Amino acid sequence: MSELTGSMHWSIALLLAYLSGSIPTAYLAGRLLKGVDLRTVGSGNLGATNVYRNLGAVPAIVVLLIDAAKGALPVLLLPKRIEGVWFFESRELVLWGLACGVLAIAGHAKPIFLLWKGGGKGVATAAGVFGALAPVGLGIAVLVFITVAAGSGFVSLASLAAALTLPIAVALTLGIKTEIFHVALLVAAFVVWSHRANIARLRAGTEPRTFGKKESA
Repeated sequence: MSELTGSMHWSIALLLAYLSGSIPTAYLAGRLLKGVDLRTVGSGNLGATNVYRNLGAVPAIVVLLIDAAKGALPVLLLPKRIEGVWFFESRELVLWGLACGVLAIAGHAKPIFLLWKGGGKGVATAAGVFGALAPVGLGIAVLVFITVAAGSGFVSLASLAAALTLPIAVALTLGIKTEIFHVALLVAAFVVWSHRANIARLRAGTEPRTFGKKESA
């Protein structure tokens, strides 16, 4: 016998996903640990890399994990609570999961709690989303990230490589006809767009390394 999974209107679920992504983890870390607004120091980006450069490794790891959870938890928890979504409709759950994931990434990039001023580039939150929806594909992208980051010292380059690898990995593991693949393409394009300044610096040879020998910014 079929059974409804929840009692939440879909609009509430999407709003909660956006609010989850909007939690400004890096901003809070900067304020709590050093009393600084990370939007005004370093790269000005509210992501784990800027946290690492200004607050240290441990805060950066914590911020990274929380930012990933901001993407994973809405995908895993909210679709099952939406009115009219059924247990046996796995595809419907995936579609709502993708919608919640996209809203979480949007919240991270443009957080309402900071009045849409500043945000992250969406890499960690997107990793959480695809960790929930396509864990094998995400695992391949993470391996690429680690390899490029370790070899080059550039987290920005590693993020770009991982983002471009993600849709390929999803295609190889889930196929190109799945909605997850199509969203992976969109997320990869967004990550490239959000890193456009980094790309310009990489081409000019002025991008600072996060690990290894430092270069002038």
